Amino acid sequence: MPDTGATKAVDESAFQGRSGTQRGFGGWFIDTGWRHLVAFAALLFALFPVYWVVMGAFDSSGSLATQDLVPQEVSLDNFRALLSDDGHPPFWTWFWNSMKVCLVTSTGTVLLCASAAYAFSRMRFRGRRSGLMGILFIQMFPNSVAVVAIFLILQRIGDVFPALGLGQLSSLVLVYLGGAIGIQTWLIKGFYDSIPHELDESAKVDGATPFQIFYKVILPLAVPILVVVFLLQFIVTINELILAEALLRGSEGNQTLALGLSAYVNAGFDSRWGPFAAGSLIAAVPVLLIFYFAQRYIVSGLTAGAVKG
Repeated sequence: MPDTGATKAVDESAFQGRSGTQRGFGGWFIDTGWRHLVAFAALLFALFPVYWVVMGAFDSSGSLATQDLVPQEVSLDNFRALLSDDGHPPFWTWFWNSMKVCLVTSTGTVLLCASAAYAFSRMRFRGRRSGLMGILFIQMFPNSVAVVAIFLILQRIGDVFPALGLGQLSSLVLVYLGGAIGIQTWLIKGFYDSIPHELDESAKVDGATPFQIFYKVILPLAVPILVVVFLLQFIVTINELILAEALLRGSEGNQTLALGLSAYVNAGFDSRWGPFAAGSLIAAVPVLLIFYFAQRYIVSGLTAGAVKG
């Protein structure tokens, strides 16, 4: 009779391959195991900065030079220093300014891009293809390239309409909206193209106007991609610094969170690292909440438009 004990010992130390055969650790590692090792290393590389910021926020030293990998003493001193009642720094002013800019920009981006994408997806008109290629070509150049031009334009506009000039949150929102239309329109159009045109034809037979088709047929089906666009634009806006620094310079009451924290930590990087890390954690809370409530739309919104377009 075969030695069942030896067979059992071999089976316990072996790994099952794709075809169901048993292999040793070396064969498994050469074929598959190294991929797990690379993925684990990439995960550590990506999460370490997040871990370092979280530890810095709760490290009682509040200094980057003395921060340990594992804090010797955990406290909320950095949060108290950031949220102190004396108004220095005016953290909550920065926070609410960012929330207003992010919410208005994200909502406006969804409305504008949803309307533009509907026209490019469902209507046929002269210049449609060149228009699509044009907005895609313009999107190749980041907004930071045009900072000087945008600054001068808003300076001239401010001479006539002060509410839309330099140092105003409304002007910053307009600039953000202009920079977001291109790629987001393409993203929503790809989703619209995956919605059957037969639904439009059925609505037309029932007497629906193009606006009614857009509002009552297309938009309810496109909720996943609209949520994704809102989320992506919210993340980009809350983290944007270059344009905010150029357009809001000299207006302390209208500074955004990214701009305020940047100026705060630059004034004393080593001694203010802890409060800066605490502010970064608080700034991440709105994004995490949106992710939590919109997670069921995210995967379908990003993948449904990938087949057609």
